[in-house]
Amino acid sequence: MGQYFDNDNLKSKITEYKTKIFDIEFCFNTDNGVFSKSKLDYGTRLLLENIPLQELKGEILEVGSGYGVIPIILSKVCDAKFEGIDVNIRALNLAKINAKKNNCKNVMFYESNCYHDVNKKYDFIITNPPIRAGKEIVYEILVGAKRYLKENASLFLVINKDQGAKTIIRFLENIYEVSILNKNKGFFVIRCDLR
Repeated sequence: MGQYFDNDNLKSKITEYKTKIFDIEFCFNTDNGVFSKSKLDYGTRLLLENIPLQELKGEILEVGSGYGVIPIILSKVCDAKFEGIDVNIRALNLAKINAKKNNCKNVMFYESNCYHDVNKKYDFIITNPPIRAGKEIVYEILVGAKRYLKENASLFLVINKDQGAKTIIRFLENIYEVSILNKNKGFFVIRCDLR
């Protein structure tokens, strides 16, 4: 069976779900082979609810954007430009559909394997990293963010204790100024500021 970060030949079965966050209702198309295909997952919701929304301005990148949840939701509550990248073509196609479905004007999505096709710097980078892609990819996303952040910029992420959150936090402390924004049900919402 394929993983959500693969571009494989899983049979397509598009479904739809609705979710409410920040007092706004969203509708998302999902499919086989994408992460959290039946609902807004708890880790992503916790990340969204703990990012300091009042700070989110300028240009924001989500790495591993899947079918577009984070940029689409944040575009409705923040005055910023959002870009989402992913390696999963099926998820990216859904993200583009979902941006239209939710009337998002300041969101775009494109294919990139980590930062391979990224060619500028951002005010913020956000990720719910694809743990099942393996440690090497996760660390490439987290460490690589430093090269694509503007001066005084921040990386926000969510990771579960069972997925190595404490080890990742210790590692990130060698690179960034790290703060824990929230811990809940084993999930850590982490902020990493450039030194």
